[in-house]
Amino acid sequence: MSEPWLIHFFQRHMEDDLARSTPTIDFLDGLPDKVAAEIQAVLEAVAVAPPPSFSGGGKWEAMHDEMAGFYEVRVQGGGANHRLFCLLERNADDLGGSSVICLDGLTKPVRSAASPRDYRRVRQYADEFRKRRTVYGQPDR
Repeated sequence: MSEPWLIHFFQRHMEDDLARSTPTIDFLDGLPDKVAAEIQAVLEAVAVAPPPSFSGGGKWEAMHDEMAGFYEVRVQGGGANHRLFCLLERNADDLGGSSVICLDGLTKPVRSAASPRDYRRVRQYADEFRKRRTVYGQPDR
């Protein structure tokens, strides 16, 4: 059995955001407790599986097209769809091992598409992460 992957929350670097915001934590804090708990449960199941072999049952999906290389946790609740966008980092020694990097989330009406602006923001955060490798709980590098 392989080791579980680690779960990290991307934190913006002070050169990109003086407040050093953590978009995923901000997103989760704004959700109903039940929805946030379900997202956390999916993340933990993915980490234990680990991600390359996790069968998501619609709650963990690889994204396509302009978002290829990203994964999303998909949860419904409160009459809306909630999405948490993630990257997978294999053998990330600087992060303590293979990791799921949670970048940001969004809530949208059921059966509606996410805004291109939301996807641009997620890709921007991924670029910031790849450049600076900053995650919550670790000092800026």
